[in-house]
Amino acid sequence: MTMNISTTDRVRDFPNGDKAIRTFSDAEFERRLTQLRTIMSAQGIDAAIFTSYQSIKYYSDFLYTAFGRRYALVVTADRQVVISAAIDGGMPYRRCYGENRIYTDWQRDNDIHAIRELLRESAPTARVVGIEDDFVSLDYRDKLAAALGDRIVLRGISAAVMRQRMIKSAEEIQLITDGARIADLGGEAVRNAVSEGACEWEVAAAGTAAMVAEIAAAHPHSEIRDSWVWFQSGINTDGAHTWPTTRTVERGDILSLNCFPMISGYYTALERTLFYGEPDARSLELWEANLAVHYRGLELITPGARCCDIADELNKVYAEFGLLEHRSFGYGHSFGVLSHYYGREAGLELREDIETVLMPGMVVSMEPMITIGADQPGAGGYREHDILVVTETGATNITGFPLGPNHNIIDA
Repeated sequence: MTMNISTTDRVRDFPNGDKAIRTFSDAEFERRLTQLRTIMSAQGIDAAIFTSYQSIKYYSDFLYTAFGRRYALVVTADRQVVISAAIDGGMPYRRCYGENRIYTDWQRDNDIHAIRELLRESAPTARVVGIEDDFVSLDYRDKLAAALGDRIVLRGISAAVMRQRMIKSAEEIQLITDGARIADLGGEAVRNAVSEGACEWEVAAAGTAAMVAEIAAAHPHSEIRDSWVWFQSGINTDGAHTWPTTRTVERGDILSLNCFPMISGYYTALERTLFYGEPDARSLELWEANLAVHYRGLELITPGARCCDIADELNKVYAEFGLLEHRSFGYGHSFGVLSHYYGREAGLELREDIETVLMPGMVVSMEPMITIGADQPGAGGYREHDILVVTETGATNITGFPLGPNHNIIDA
């Protein structure tokens, strides 16, 4: 099929090629859309416009690349249509569950024009339209409101769809579990790549390559994108989100291994403290203390537990070690459609201000961290990270990579 777009075209359909094999079954996407339409009905929403990476991916299986352009998914009572830029060609059509409509660059805000025309086609009597109020900029909201007219009210739907994503289906849990397996493989590659004089970026690249190769083998129909490794050494371990540098590994260094395989937009993680050579007494003491918090946290992840109560209990353990002031962040978070640039389910974080009750089907991490300043004995960041699936009776730890001094001291 030839695209044949003239300079007067604003929107068009381009069903180029056959649909790709999607991440999940058609039944899974219908389940999600049925739940969404139930949410919309309960909130009096006639149609919804999704613009975030996570929601478009969750409901359509298409993960866009913005590059300065806007994308959307319009859901009405009986249609779901991805709005994508012409620069992507037919790929969004092939990847998405449902329909696809493309817009051109020839006039500004053609994406909003496409949304307006689609709503006129599929929801002509709509009065309330849902938007992701935690993602939409003020400028974009104003443009939408002007294009849709005074008769339509824009209403936030973000919180409700975030809660929907918190409970994973069996298919999602299966994918996340395989992601954890692949993270373990990346961790082994990282561990094997550590040597004196090796650059952080070189060690990280070995882990990324191992994970990408396994994703390609185990999930051959998925897009190969976004997997990464943060490998930190010495002072660079003080933060959890420090990208690899050209610093080289030195004898006696504390190391932080962080592997993040991305399978079709789904994030999993493995994080471990390591040492290159035998740690000194204070470093070993701090490492063991953080492990004690980690082990206690694993025990606390059970159905019915509140996120805030888990955080409070673990604060007490840190306080017993005299380390509470060195705690770096919350104790864990949800998993699913997530990466470092999209998808955080803020309502399911193990923090003192989150009262969410853990339920079967939720997937959360346990990841305590302390940071000791460079001017103190045992300097560095100590962090462990496991992923747990909450069940009817407890939780299943799907992370297999070993942790602690018996396994993660690398002979120098």
